Amino acid sequence: MIASVAGKVTAIAPDGAVIEVGGVGMLVHCTPGTLATLRVGDEARLATSLVVREESLTLYGFATDDERAVFELLQTASGVGPKLALAMLAVHTPNGLRTAVAAADLKALMQVPGIGQKGAQRIVLELKDRLGTPEAALNAALNGEQRVAPWREQVHSGLVGLGYSGKDADQAIAVVEPDAEAELAAGRSPQVAALLKAALRALSIR
Repeated sequence: MIASVAGKVTAIAPDGAVIEVGGVGMLVHCTPGTLATLRVGDEARLATSLVVREESLTLYGFATDDERAVFELLQTASGVGPKLALAMLAVHTPNGLRTAVAAADLKALMQVPGIGQKGAQRIVLELKDRLGTPEAALNAALNGEQRVAPWREQVHSGLVGLGYSGKDADQAIAVVEPDAEAELAAGRSPQVAALLKAALRALSIR
């Protein structure tokens, strides 16, 4: 997983920026709020999330690690892909989304283009126990806790993007989880690409 990128900002567009990393210009899709913090020619660091699809690898960038964590969590809800998750963070802050979901504020969620009443209800139902509350997020940050396993959300979103259901993705993740835990126990970061391939193999032999 590409957890972050750091380098000179060489271009800014309405939906993303190009950051030069080791001589390579990396296109990073961002919210307007994140783009507003960038200036062409300046050095920048963005927390990133790599979304794996059969035909593409797309990098999304965020001003904070918390935004990235929420972006990845949002995609665990049925019908929420990376573009919609990014749109949600363009309208609401991470804690704004936590508040809306915890309070079942459908009107706030429906302010996001592409989310209707049924979609908002589904998001509340599926994410209420995952996003938590602003207070819980603050306590976790102060205690140095990491609520989300990034590899898990990356593999989940990759499988859903390839057409598998959320239930299928969860079952495949359960199969590859021991491999990921072994990597963590050895002090290494789980390799999302390898885990995704293993998950696909597990799904193909069911």
